[in-house]
This record gives sequence, structure tokens and C-alpha cells, in this order.
Amino acid sequence: MVKNTEFVVDVIAKTVLENEQYFSELDGVVGDGDFGYSIARGFEKVLKEWDNMDHSLPGNFLKKVSSTIISAVGGVSGTLWGTAFLRAGMVAGTKAEISREDIIAMFRSAIEGIKKRGQSDLGDKTLLDALVPAVDTLEQAFNAGKETTVALDEAAVAAREAAEATRSMLAKRGRAAYTGERSIGTLDAGAVAMAVLFEAVSKAWKE
Repeated sequence: MVKNTEFVVDVIAKTVLENEQYFSELDGVVGDGDFGYSIARGFEKVLKEWDNMDHSLPGNFLKKVSSTIISAVGGVSGTLWGTAFLRAGMVAGTKAEISREDIIAMFRSAIEGIKKRGQSDLGDKTLLDALVPAVDTLEQAFNAGKETTVALDEAAVAAREAAEATRSMLAKRGRAAYTGERSIGTLDAGAVAMAVLFEAVSKAWKE
């Protein structure tokens, strides 16, 4: 099962690197424009250190991904993404097989970690505004017994719709919050990144 975990992390890492400039441009509208650059450096190091990581269990691997990102990325981005992978890894624990219930529990724990670390919640115009609806949709699809490809597809659609909905929101966290009303009418870079990543994983899983 660690192969599936590696597959998803590999897709995420490569997608972040491909979209580095796009994510930074989105962030540059009202943020400080370094979002894409920051997370790209983290995942660049993950790919570089790939062969040296502990691939014995999904949990061990995710914890190593977390520490690699944190060591490579300064500031809030590194902490948030690192926390997400750490929380997921802790839920996976010493399990060799990850069930659908485990996947949702890993996501939920990652979300709680992001909320706590970023002191943010739904409606604050952050990546949570796309991540939470995507995970809710994934859970519903899993509970309905849908195929993984279908479940991922539905989660990706939910993430994209939710990311688009951040346009009408007022930013309450991060550098964008300082722009006040000017943040309304702009997309949140983190939420868009979530949509892009869910779409990439969904597409790659099908292939």
C-alpha cells in the first residue's frame, strides 16, 4: 500500500513544480507572490531526497515527507504543508494497509492540523476552502461505495468549484488579509492549488 501513497505524493510534487509560476502569480495579486516558489522548493527537495526516505510503511514515508518540506521551506507555507503530511502520517501509524476510512481520517487530521497551525477556518479564504469540500465529497463517494476513480473525480470537481467560490470571499488570513476589501474578486492561490492537485491525482489515477 505504500506504493499508492508514494504515487500520490509523486503526482503532488511534480504538479506543484509544473505550476510553480502559476501559483505564485495567483498569490501575487493580493499576497506576497511567493506561495508557488515556497511549496515548489519543498517538493523539489522531496523528489531529490526520494531514494533516501523510509519507504517501509505509508506512515513512515509521510512523516519523512513532512520533515523534508519543513526543512526546505521557511515561513507559514512550510509549516502548514509539513503539518498536513505529519498529521496524515501519524494517523497511518504502523499500518501496512491503508483503508478508505484511514484515508478520510488522515485527511481530517491534516485539516485539523492546518486549522490549528494557520489559526484559520472555512470561510477565511485559504486552501481549507477547497480542501474541506473536496474531502467531504470524497468521503460521501467512498460511503456510497463508488469506484476510487469516480470518487477522486467528484472530489476534484468539488475542489475546483470551491476554489472558484473564494473569488467572492474577503481574505482573513495571510498577507492577503492586509489588503482588506481588495481581496474580494480575487482567487485564493492555496485553494486553487488544492483544486489543481486533486485534478492531477484524479487524472493520474485513471491512467
